[in-house]
Amino acid sequence: MNERHASRHGQDFSIPARLLHWAMAVMIIAMLFIGAGMVATVSERHALLISIHKPLGIAILLLAIVRLGVRWRYPTPELPRHLPAWQRLAARLSHWLLYALMLAMPLIGWAMVSAAGYPVTLAPGITLPPLVPTSVTLYAALRFAHTWLALTLFALILLHLAAALYHAWMLRDDVFASMTSGTRRRGPGSE
Repeated sequence: MNERHASRHGQDFSIPARLLHWAMAVMIIAMLFIGAGMVATVSERHALLISIHKPLGIAILLLAIVRLGVRWRYPTPELPRHLPAWQRLAARLSHWLLYALMLAMPLIGWAMVSAAGYPVTLAPGITLPPLVPTSVTLYAALRFAHTWLALTLFALILLHLAAALYHAWMLRDDVFASMTSGTRRRGPGSE
């Protein structure tokens, strides 16, 4: 265990980590529903949803990069020692997969829109350069990837929520409290 992790054992997530976590949780859940709405409609609302989806995706990408910096600066608290090794490994892997998806989804979406020949406009006068050349074949592959990664992200969020509630309601080991109130108890299960 490195010194930074050793000094964080038994403590809470940093305030910047907690703020980023909850802000991004709201943004990502909104993105998933906006994306589902975009796929389900061809009405005039489709253009509105796209105009929200693009800048929100870029905001998530930028915040994910900031979040990685915060995670490096303020390492996460250790998980309770009572958890089996497979659960600790699953928690680490699922968190890194969440980070990978938070970075990949906006980049793939940006590339997909670029391959379709459309601009990624964030606001009037602010348009991002295309990531890839226009290509129907590339667009189809990127759309397929974007859709399946979105479904994977949704499933991973549900697992993350289930694990958080399991810690809060069943184990009562303060893992949930370390990300919400930042006030862990010092008692059984809070090793």
